[in-house]
Amino acid sequence: MTTESLLEQINKKKSFLCIGLDVDLNKIPQHLLEEEDPIFAFNKAIIDATHHLCVAYKPNTAFYEAYGIKGWQALEKTINYLNANHPEIFTIADAKRGDIGNTSTMYAKAFFEDLGFDSVTVAPYMGKDSVEPFLSFEDKHTILLALTSNQGAFDFQTQQINGIELYKKVLATSKTWENSKNLMYVVGATKAEYLAEIRKIIPDSFLLVPGVGAQGGNLQEVCKYGMTDEVGLLINSSRGIIYASKGLDFAEASAQKASELQFQMEAILKE
Repeated sequence: MTTESLLEQINKKKSFLCIGLDVDLNKIPQHLLEEEDPIFAFNKAIIDATHHLCVAYKPNTAFYEAYGIKGWQALEKTINYLNANHPEIFTIADAKRGDIGNTSTMYAKAFFEDLGFDSVTVAPYMGKDSVEPFLSFEDKHTILLALTSNQGAFDFQTQQINGIELYKKVLATSKTWENSKNLMYVVGATKAEYLAEIRKIIPDSFLLVPGVGAQGGNLQEVCKYGMTDEVGLLINSSRGIIYASKGLDFAEASAQKASELQFQMEAILKE
């Protein structure tokens, strides 16, 4: 998917909401456990109820890998369902890959060619030859971990090297990599105060911003410092939407939570 197509969806839906499909069998409604594939049944219901309110879905692959082959099959069913029924929606494999070049090439093929995701999250620690294999795929996007929302982010990401914070060095260096136009970046919503500095380095790139909702990130603050003339943001909410209810009404409850965020986003876009 091109960035232009993503922006078209944002303008059409008046939303820049990304919904994280992080499925934990201990948290989904109990009646779904009777289904042949409870993970996919849960995802399908959430997608059917919320697809008109969001522009992206982000399955975190760990929540599927944890259930072995059945979990991986549920992930495959989920992406196939999205691509067949909602091809206009941007899909993110939240896999946080990053390895030497040959391995990265195979990871890229797995998510872009075999599964058909539009994008994948990648860790930058091993440098350009671990990231450029992902960037070589046309109309696919690599979402680089830049400044994350966890407490451990302060262990390395904000440490200064020769007077510059490491995350800023990552941002600046990544712009020099081949096909860097295909880069997006992860910036945690709980780091909203850093967004102004980040925008000085990457003024136009799309940012995937997790942490709004259950993790306490503030939507208005993120938009104040991170929004561009062409929006430039994908705001992710996972637990706050998909686990809004454990009852038979779980899909309707998730739609209500998604609608509340979409309503706020529409108001921001009108400003």
